[in-house]
Amino acid sequence: MISNFIFSLLLILAVWLFTRNVNRIARNIKMGKKLCINDQKSRRWRIMAWVAIGQSKMSTRPVSAILHIFVYVGFIVINIEMLEILIDGIFGTHRILSFLGAVYPVLISLFEILAVLVILACVIFLVRRNLIRLWRFRGNEMKAWPRTDANIILFTEILLMSSILVMNAADGLLQARGDVHYAAVGTFLVSDLMQSWFAGISDSALIQLERASWWFHIVGVLIFLNYIPYSKHFHIFLSFPNVFYSKLDPPGKMVNMPSITNEVKMMLDPAAGSMEEEGDIGQFGSKDATDLTWKHLMDAYTCTECGRCTSSCPASITGKKLSPRKVVMDVRDRIEEIGRNVRQSGPDSTDGKTLFDRITDEELWACTTCNACVQECPVNIDPLAMILELRRYQVMEQAAAPGEINATFSNIENNGAPWQFSNEDRLLWTAGRKKEEEVISKKK
Repeated sequence: MISNFIFSLLLILAVWLFTRNVNRIARNIKMGKKLCINDQKSRRWRIMAWVAIGQSKMSTRPVSAILHIFVYVGFIVINIEMLEILIDGIFGTHRILSFLGAVYPVLISLFEILAVLVILACVIFLVRRNLIRLWRFRGNEMKAWPRTDANIILFTEILLMSSILVMNAADGLLQARGDVHYAAVGTFLVSDLMQSWFAGISDSALIQLERASWWFHIVGVLIFLNYIPYSKHFHIFLSFPNVFYSKLDPPGKMVNMPSITNEVKMMLDPAAGSMEEEGDIGQFGSKDATDLTWKHLMDAYTCTECGRCTSSCPASITGKKLSPRKVVMDVRDRIEEIGRNVRQSGPDSTDGKTLFDRITDEELWACTTCNACVQECPVNIDPLAMILELRRYQVMEQAAAPGEINATFSNIENNGAPWQFSNEDRLLWTAGRKKEEEVISKKK
């Protein structure tokens, strides 16, 4: 009974902490500007099924796709055994799902096979990150905590899967020895092969090993559950809604600002409306994370830091400073910083910082708006949308675009075209062309 009470207390504490952390992230996301996304729901469900559940965009890189599927499917299916562990922990039962009869050992064997595949995938991921040192895992933004975070996740998953196998192997041996508490429920495919490792251990030591593995697994899962909101692994929960709310417009399309649209209409037809009808037009573009929409902030929290966007970015490939992954991570880190300030000092607090303290002009203007990053992201994050909003602020609020672009803007404003020729001189270039044609015709 004491064991059941301790387990129930730990479970309640873990769920409470996780709920609090998720609410913290939800409040941060809601600090973004309002955005209504409720169109084409059937199409959105199809995209979520294909991209988030079906992992369709992972297939562009087959090796990592297969390994990720091992971890993805293993994470989902093995949670069925977690249900059994939770029931056993609360009520003091042992292998409560064994009432399924002959189906039960088949299920456990399936879980064990998936556990082995998860371990294999995590080991290969560790090798790719730390020994082979793939380029897309080695960016400047992937130093310190992001790199450590990825390794912690992989090591934790290996330990949690291994504890299941050790627990089942010890359990199987105790079943074979006829222990009263460990009733025979059938043989398990993988753990039965491991039983020889523990054959020389006494019954009491074997029980301690099985219980230690059981507690290690469940406590490890509860700790991992509360680690996830501080980790890139939070995409486990956010990837599904993030894909559901994906942008359905053509890639790269910017959202028009009503105040500017109204002004253009007035230029074409003064009777179309007036600026007074719009009221305060507000700020053009985004200066800080709270100027972005809640969808941009959800994108930031959904980032898996896989680096597919950066490894496909032509600016990054050619040595430019831009990394789409870094932009997304900077937005996430900035809204986290703002959220902490709000919790500590109140909603009106300010630290005098902006996104431009993290993202440089060189990064923003290196972007070619080709949408390679958007196309590559396996969870439909849109780094380009964030970049365009920051550019919009620089252009329309600060007139701080690069010189060449400002010159183009001036030409469009003065000449109606991006070239430095007035309307009257626009066709002068044809004069020389006509003379050439006359000379050619005379020679013929």
